[in-house]
Amino acid sequence: MKRSRIVNILASQEVGATVTVAGWLRTKRESKGGFCFIELNDGSCLRNLQVIAEERLSNYREEVLRLQTGSALRVSGTVLESPGRGQAVELRAEVIELLGETDPESYPLQKKRHSFEFLRTIAHLRPRTNTFGAVARVRNAISFAVHRFFQERGFIYLHTPIITGSDCEGAGAMFRVTTLELDRAPLLDGHVDFSMDFFGSPANLTVSGQLEAEAYALAMGDVYTFGPTFRAENSNTPRHLAEFWMVEPEMAFCDLDGNVELATDFLKFVFSYVLDQCREDMEFFKRFIDPTCVDTLEKLISQDFERLSYTEAVQILSKAEESFEFPVDWGCDIQAEHERYLCEKVFHRPLVLTDYPKTIKPFYMKVNRDKKTVRAMDVLVPKIGEIIGGSQREDDYQTLLDRMNELEINPDAYRWYLELRKFGSAPHSGFGLGFERLVQFVTGMSNIRDVIPFPRTPGNISF
Repeated sequence: MKRSRIVNILASQEVGATVTVAGWLRTKRESKGGFCFIELNDGSCLRNLQVIAEERLSNYREEVLRLQTGSALRVSGTVLESPGRGQAVELRAEVIELLGETDPESYPLQKKRHSFEFLRTIAHLRPRTNTFGAVARVRNAISFAVHRFFQERGFIYLHTPIITGSDCEGAGAMFRVTTLELDRAPLLDGHVDFSMDFFGSPANLTVSGQLEAEAYALAMGDVYTFGPTFRAENSNTPRHLAEFWMVEPEMAFCDLDGNVELATDFLKFVFSYVLDQCREDMEFFKRFIDPTCVDTLEKLISQDFERLSYTEAVQILSKAEESFEFPVDWGCDIQAEHERYLCEKVFHRPLVLTDYPKTIKPFYMKVNRDKKTVRAMDVLVPKIGEIIGGSQREDDYQTLLDRMNELEINPDAYRWYLELRKFGSAPHSGFGLGFERLVQFVTGMSNIRDVIPFPRTPGNISF
């Protein structure tokens, strides 16, 4: 018989149906009268399916009564109306098959509650817990919502390179990709001779797919990337990962205003989709992780995003009667504490900050007429601050070349990127969203390492 998903059985509540389910035993308790209750979960939803195992089963005493937490089972039986509280149906077992047993002495998920720190040490088993099962389902729903949003608007999904010869940010900490033997690397004038390497020149793991996406946007109109990116920052904060996923749309014939509109529409769409499709999991996060997570999303969906310039934001922050860790002056990089103060204590809503000083932004951003600022935007939300960063891209060849020279970036390394400004250049814009930061914001999880299946951080590549 075809396996049924527990989420579908609980949703349909089809009393009298004969079904087969498979999953992992969460708990088991014996009852007087020759039967026991098994809580079975297959990962399809937060709730377990209660299985009634009766003494009449052929393997009841030899196998069923000896089942341990974590065991993998296949159960066939009949769906019945349940007299118990909190459940509409249960399954009366006709056949219980043990597929994979568990040693209770060594299985680490015996307790009902474990610290997230401990669970990070068993990343291969933590998805069997309620919290990480819920994170996985919400992450899946957000991923689907990302594709649905852009696909419904005619965007082309683009797979940009993971191995690259350029640095999108101009001065990022990147992971080197090489086939050279590190202890016997060929040298030329005292430096590694990369002409002997696989690609014939230095290669790195990408920090962004933006530059390549611009090339396709200037041919296809609207494109987006959604893939892994890498930063070799030696940071152990709850906000940083060495490997993470980025959502990066690029739009031709789009200015900063169009970019802001798309970004805010995108966030509202994703938040609405998650609340609609993952209500049970979101209620779990509300109860056990962050009591404000659902209300926060509902409020952001209904609110307009406030918009102000960087200069206006600095003026507000400079007058604030608040003890900031980082001082605020025009030309400084606005920190998370400043972003949260603006969102949570001044405007009480999400914000879009625009027109940052060019000295603190990458070379590819469109320079404003004042020659001091660029057409950049950051979308800020309560609790975390920046969730989206983007800009109108510089579309003038000479201005872009001047910016590269100003920042001492070798134009030869970006020859193809400069050529886009020579052959049919057009105004275009885009933004980047750190996917894990979005999942973290939605779920209320405090550490970004707990919203990605296998976190990559300094000193940690165990799984």
